[in-house]
Amino acid sequence: MLVVFICTLIFPTKSLATSWAYSFVVWEDNIYVVSDEYVSEIKSEIGQVTKYSDMKSYPGNFSNTFEKGTKYYSIKGISPNEAIAIEESNGRYIMVYRDGEYEVRSVFDGYFDGQLGVIKIFVLLIIGIIAVILIYKFKKNNRKNGDLFHKRVL
Repeated sequence: MLVVFICTLIFPTKSLATSWAYSFVVWEDNIYVVSDEYVSEIKSEIGQVTKYSDMKSYPGNFSNTFEKGTKYYSIKGISPNEAIAIEESNGRYIMVYRDGEYEVRSVFDGYFDGQLGVIKIFVLLIIGIIAVILIYKFKKNNRKNGDLFHKRVL
């Protein structure tokens, strides 16, 4: 119980929910930020949202705004490396601008980095060593007490 308390103080839990700075879609490992501009001349369908979540990051054609199945389109006269269009439910197309490469990050990314990370690893190592020593002593004492019990009974 003490170990759990110490670990809670040293390693505060991270929230599982993700806080997004902006609305976006991911297409071909690139993140596109949703704008307030609408497009009238689309070229062709290039993909669709395969996973939606406003709580967690996912790989693939992911969005924190648009539902699964929302279609992506290329725009006439604009390279998909710059921007693409997203079909909204009302049949309008909103422009989304490429912001860079998209990476799915783990909850633990950066958790053990730097000097504080080294301290956390060291503390975990010490707690582990103490736990092994306590278990060893407990088992050793139980063996001795067990042998005395058997001698008294016989």
